[in-house]
Amino acid sequence: MSENNQSEAQTSATLAAFIVHATWDDLPEGVRHAAKRSLLNGFGTAFAGCRDSALDISAATLLPFSGKPEATLIGRADKTDILTASFLNAAALNVHDFDDTHLRTVIHPTAPVAPALMALAERRMISGRDFLLALALGIETACRVGNAVSPGHYRRGWHITATCGVFGAAVAVGKILGLDKRHMLNALGAASAQASGLVETLGFMAKSIGVGASCRGGLLAALLAENGLDGPDRPLEGPRGFLTVTGDAPNLDDVSGALGQRWEILKNIHKPYPCGVVLNAVIDACLELQAGSGAAPETIVDVTLYGHPLLSQRADRPNVETGREAQVSAQHTVAVCLLQGAAGLAQFSDAAVQDPAVRALRQKVRIVDDTNQHVAGIRAVVTRTDGSTQEIIVDNARGTDERPPTDAEIEAKFRTLAAYGAADCGRAEELIDSVWHLDENTNAGGMMALCRPTD
Repeated sequence: MSENNQSEAQTSATLAAFIVHATWDDLPEGVRHAAKRSLLNGFGTAFAGCRDSALDISAATLLPFSGKPEATLIGRADKTDILTASFLNAAALNVHDFDDTHLRTVIHPTAPVAPALMALAERRMISGRDFLLALALGIETACRVGNAVSPGHYRRGWHITATCGVFGAAVAVGKILGLDKRHMLNALGAASAQASGLVETLGFMAKSIGVGASCRGGLLAALLAENGLDGPDRPLEGPRGFLTVTGDAPNLDDVSGALGQRWEILKNIHKPYPCGVVLNAVIDACLELQAGSGAAPETIVDVTLYGHPLLSQRADRPNVETGREAQVSAQHTVAVCLLQGAAGLAQFSDAAVQDPAVRALRQKVRIVDDTNQHVAGIRAVVTRTDGSTQEIIVDNARGTDERPPTDAEIEAKFRTLAAYGAADCGRAEELIDSVWHLDENTNAGGMMALCRPTD
């Protein structure tokens, strides 16, 4: 595939053509492996989230209205129709904010894309290679669309995982359905009509609605296009298209430039902590402080975080009341890490938030914007009762481009999360092996049987 230097008026068409004509052989080996890593990480976070209260409520609400039971709900005995399964599995995958993250945009791209393919793979035969190709193209599309509207899109309050994820899901499913260029454009048009999600919902169960709806909406968009639903020629770049309406000054080349040469999926990271990605460096700094000096939190007068402006925009929340809100609270993160020396799911629970010591310490944390900081970095300054100060600088947080987890670490994360969320994860090792060898499998849908309880 060669670089596409198309006019701005052809952005949507250029993207659609690229998706339609892409083949497995066009994917570099690194892209293929990145898709597998995102899929395994996604299965783990879905297991962890499958019994979250937001999922229990969503399942209890949706299942009475569901259709033919042909698609698996990860970690549950229930099966349901593919649209409902895509919604619930996407919500489970993202609910703990522990899924993969594209740093430039802070999109969690696998959550809105992979569950749509998982559901479809139980309805029709899909080879492992076709599944991974579609997943890679869907992730690529979501991130490229996000690049074009960043950073203004998120800053204005759009929840970018949901708003851009629907395009990724639509083209991924459209690829499996074998849509031609005109029908792929129509799928993008149907996706654009559903692109929604607000940052105001972060820290609340409602966030999961946006991510679940994004996945279900992308699946629906492609199915509608397959059956002849039409749409605009320029759903992305048109005068009232998605990019124009939701971006400050969208860079269209970010969508259609160097397709097949510049791969955004290679810039997708995998989190070591279950919280907003802007907090990774904060955690690294606090754990270093706690391990190196015993922290002595009772002697702390002030903790000042000098971070990328996105840190204050997303995580300046000193008075959270739930574990869900704590996932995007810098103040809680600092306090719980300094007091407990850990940053796992237990540290972002309701119990941790209600701990009196945590509540007291988080009032001593403040954030200062530093435009020289990268989102993966932080400068933390701690002042103590004796007037002394300690500074810790993290340039590249764990899990980011410069410090990516190994495959073994992703496997270990998967095992921990599967055990946390699923009553029976006895087939975890089989699922790990299935993902790593998916390109050798003729039936990708077989993975989903490994996600159901065996008792």
